[in-house]
Amino acid sequence: MTHANLRSEICRIGQSLYARGYVHASAGNISVKLPEGGFLITPTDACLGDLQPEALAHVDGSGTQISGDRASKTLRLHQHIYAAEPTATCVIHTHASHLVQLSIQGVWSAQDIVPPITPYFVMKVGHVPQIPYAVPGALTVAAQVAAAIQRSQRDEKPIRAVLLERLGPVVWHASLSQASAVLEELEETAKLWLATNCRATPLSDEAIQDLRDAFGARW
Repeated sequence: MTHANLRSEICRIGQSLYARGYVHASAGNISVKLPEGGFLITPTDACLGDLQPEALAHVDGSGTQISGDRASKTLRLHQHIYAAEPTATCVIHTHASHLVQLSIQGVWSAQDIVPPITPYFVMKVGHVPQIPYAVPGALTVAAQVAAAIQRSQRDEKPIRAVLLERLGPVVWHASLSQASAVLEELEETAKLWLATNCRATPLSDEAIQDLRDAFGARW
C-alpha cells in the first residue's frame, strides 16, 4: 500500500472500532510499519473515531518524528513490538471495556487471561498474557511486552496479543483488518467469560487437539 492508502486504512479501522464501542474518547492508538522503515502512528490524545489522514504521525525507525501531529505516548511500546516480532506490520491498542474490567476483577492466569472456552478464540487469538500495570507509555511495559513475545517464540507458541492491566489489549498482526478481528474476538471472549461469572468450562485437551489438527491452531 502507498502512504496515502495506509493513512486511509488507519482512519477507517479507527472509525470502525470507535463506532462499535471498542474505543472511547481519546483512548487507544494504532500504528502501521512502513516497508521502507519507520511507521505511521496515531497522534497523542487523538480520538480514533475522528482521525485525519494528514495528522497521523510519521516517525523513523528510531522514533524521531518526521511529520504530522505529535506521536502517541505509547510510541515506544509499538517500537518494542515491531523489534520483537518481525512479522508484525501493525499494532492496535484499545481500552476495550470487558478486557479492562477483567484485568481489574482478576484474569484466569497471568499467562492466559481467559481460558479456551470457544473454538474461535483458540484458532484466532491463542494465548494472551497479562502485563502488570504501569503508567501509560512506561518503558517498563514496552520491555515486558517484548519479553513476553520472545518467551512465546522460544516456547513455539507465538502470541499476537497481550492485556495491559487496567489499560486494555494490545494486538499485532500482518494487517490492520486481521489485527482488528483478533481484538474483536478477544473482547467478545472476555465478555462471555465475565457473563458466566468466570465459571465456563474450558474446551477439553482433546477438543483443542482437534483444532490443532484441523486448523493449525497454535494453542
